[in-house]
Amino acid sequence: MANNTNNFKSLFHNFTSKRQYNKTLVPFTNFYFITFSIVLCSLFYLFGLWTHHRPYSAATTLSAATCFQPSTNTTTTTSTPSTLQIQLPTLHFEARHKLQDPPATAAREYHAPPCDPKLYEYTPCEDLKRSLKFPRQRLVYRERHCPAPKEILRCRIPAPFGYRLPLRWPESRDSAWYANVPHKELTVEKKMQNWVHFDGDRFRFPGGGTMFPRGANAYIDEIAKLIKLRDGSIRTAIDTGCGVASFGAYLLSRDILTVSFAPRDTHEAQVQFALERGVPALIGVIASKRLPYPSRAFDIAHCSRCLIPWGQFDGIYLTEVDRVLRPGGYWILSGPPINYAKHWRGWERTRQSLKDEQESIEEVAKSLCWKKFVERGDLAIWQKPTNHVRCKMQRKIFKNGKPFCQAQDPDAAWYTKLDTCLTPLPDVNDIKEVAGGKLPKWPQRLTSIPPRISSGSLEGISGEMFKEDTELWTRRVAYYKKLDHQLAEKGRYRNVLDMNSYLGGFAAALVDDPVWVMNVVPVEAEINTLGAIYERGLIGTYQNWCEAMSTYPRTYDFIHGDSVFNLYQNRCNMEQILLEMDRILRPQGGVILRDDVDVLTKMKSFADAMQWESRITDHEDGPYNRQKIFVAVKEYWTAPPPQNQDHNQDIK
Repeated sequence: MANNTNNFKSLFHNFTSKRQYNKTLVPFTNFYFITFSIVLCSLFYLFGLWTHHRPYSAATTLSAATCFQPSTNTTTTTSTPSTLQIQLPTLHFEARHKLQDPPATAAREYHAPPCDPKLYEYTPCEDLKRSLKFPRQRLVYRERHCPAPKEILRCRIPAPFGYRLPLRWPESRDSAWYANVPHKELTVEKKMQNWVHFDGDRFRFPGGGTMFPRGANAYIDEIAKLIKLRDGSIRTAIDTGCGVASFGAYLLSRDILTVSFAPRDTHEAQVQFALERGVPALIGVIASKRLPYPSRAFDIAHCSRCLIPWGQFDGIYLTEVDRVLRPGGYWILSGPPINYAKHWRGWERTRQSLKDEQESIEEVAKSLCWKKFVERGDLAIWQKPTNHVRCKMQRKIFKNGKPFCQAQDPDAAWYTKLDTCLTPLPDVNDIKEVAGGKLPKWPQRLTSIPPRISSGSLEGISGEMFKEDTELWTRRVAYYKKLDHQLAEKGRYRNVLDMNSYLGGFAAALVDDPVWVMNVVPVEAEINTLGAIYERGLIGTYQNWCEAMSTYPRTYDFIHGDSVFNLYQNRCNMEQILLEMDRILRPQGGVILRDDVDVLTKMKSFADAMQWESRITDHEDGPYNRQKIFVAVKEYWTAPPPQNQDHNQDIK
């Protein structure tokens, strides 16, 4: 073997040597070398196979049972008479240290049963039975009084049997299905005033009112002769004691957006009629708390025989109107006591009592530094000053009039007590300057930077951020319309709710669609932006989503929310918010929510239990964003027929 090795070395050395060989011999030399290498490698390969695969003798054969059969002994011995003994350890695969497994828990099953069919008009914070526990003085019992946590219903409010999708705007302004609001009381009580008529399977709204029997359109035309309604300077309005909201309904054709409100009282379902007509409205009353709107929100305020004692209680109610009225805004009053000389007999009051009431109203208006703009026929209009320069000078000289409120947030309006002091307007540098900033006319007002932002009043929000937010929501709404074909279909939705509006960008992106949007700024929001939303010419309200909203069931066709559940994650139960959304959403209404993917995944489980058809889709910027979009449609179901008392079963 050694000789073979030496020969191979010699041959290899000669082959790699640089010496010159006979060129005729080189090809043969290479051939021999390659052949020899192949043969030698083959021999080594065969030798390796023989070494590793030869049969084992009995002495080296181990039984498989030796390795895998456990024994109580620490070792296992195998032996043969002629071989060496081999001792192998017994292998144990159990862990030496381990924790007890946690007890098994079943996956949570969500349950959202239907409520009693009698609760089809249930308004949790304006419950008639609960309201009787509170004082009647100054209508405190008509205010919001929400149920205690143990009293909150954990069920879904049914639609009345026979419920139908509302008529589309603008037809809905004049008609509504009887099955949706099955109340004929107003058709009898207000028959001569043309509020509402019953006609077969529907109600008809002629547009009349207590002080405008010829119709709201003719009434508004009379107002337009006194103040400008069509030049874009007036955009937002508030109607106190609105009835069925015909005033707000007919202002819409003049590009004026009105928040109508009235209490839930003996005029059964008046606000619900307004909502069925597709007109913005809320349940509310001026009693002991501020209205849920920011200061300087409305361009005009209106009262047509709203029966509010404006001159009493030191003028506290008119002082609240002053707070929410914009500088230079108008207050319009018709009905008692205006033109009492003509109407006192019909109002069944004495001339003197009506005269005293009007004088008390004039006195309160004067103490607010308002001026009487005009009184003609059944209308009287006062105007709020554009700033408080003269008003403050009068206070110093004459030492009279309402004192200004001190150290008070004028925009705080969630369970905030009313006060008789005068809310001061922002300071100005010139007597001709508009306090808080002059607003552009509509529609330029929508996209102009709100004065609250340009002045720096909203800390942390700049004009550039406002423009970016407007552009962002234009893009987002375009994406939404690809996800929800009903949103893309003009006229399918009318009443829209945005649960967390920020700057109102979502509503602004829908301005060309035949919808109105109630912009909600949660009271828990880091920055109170509702004032800026009104400065854009949009409407909204404050809301704590741990409580029910002051509205009837089936108010909205579509609900949108941006990071709502993230905001309330440690404040109240997610299911509670979803049940409230279900209460105020109409059957076959749409929902789009955007939030963290973990939040939406949990939420979807409960949404499925509420009979929502839902899905979670990617963010408009792609699948790598943790924020996702939840898209849902509430299934159509109603209470059982009246004769069927088994209300634990859904009727689809």
